[in-house]
Amino acid sequence: MRRPAADEAGGPSAPLVAGVGARRGVPVSEVLELITAACAAAGHASSQVVALATVTAKATEPGLTGAARALGVPLRSYPAEALAAVRGPEPSAAADAAVGTPSVAEAAALLAAGPGAALVAGKRKSPPPARATCALAGPAVTDSGALTAGREGAAAVPRTGAVIVMTSPNPPRRGPDRRTGVVGDPAPESATTGTKETQ
Repeated sequence: MRRPAADEAGGPSAPLVAGVGARRGVPVSEVLELITAACAAAGHASSQVVALATVTAKATEPGLTGAARALGVPLRSYPAEALAAVRGPEPSAAADAAVGTPSVAEAAALLAAGPGAALVAGKRKSPPPARATCALAGPAVTDSGALTAGREGAAAVPRTGAVIVMTSPNPPRRGPDRRTGVVGDPAPESATTGTKETQ
């Protein structure tokens, strides 16, 4: 698998997760500027960010919750043990000592982006005094161009401590009339409905 190129995942529908690490007291503006800069450097728009993700110990940090609110996306958090199990390219001894995992931004982005996700942009620090870090992850792309992960997140890891939950204006249908498509399934039989006048 390979990482999505800017022209493949560069459209407004390509979902990205911003993994964020932060020191106590980081301002919302610093987090937002960092996310915007990380997206721009990777050739993406910040409007493609569908979630922020961090370690549980930082889930209530006002700078992170405020940034999620400003972007209108959920803030997902993961226990340090779950993040420590994800191999990141830039482990940090300081992060390990502070929150119990050598990777916060990259590991959180990968977990929240879901199975098969790939880093779109590695860890980036905000300008000095650098109170925040950010990494971007999105669906990986196979050699045939298919996306291997989507905006639903990591099914195998519990999403603990979500601070903001955005409700969809189009909730999924429930009940017996709900149909879940499966690759290779025959198409549902068409049925005509309505009266003779409306057909």
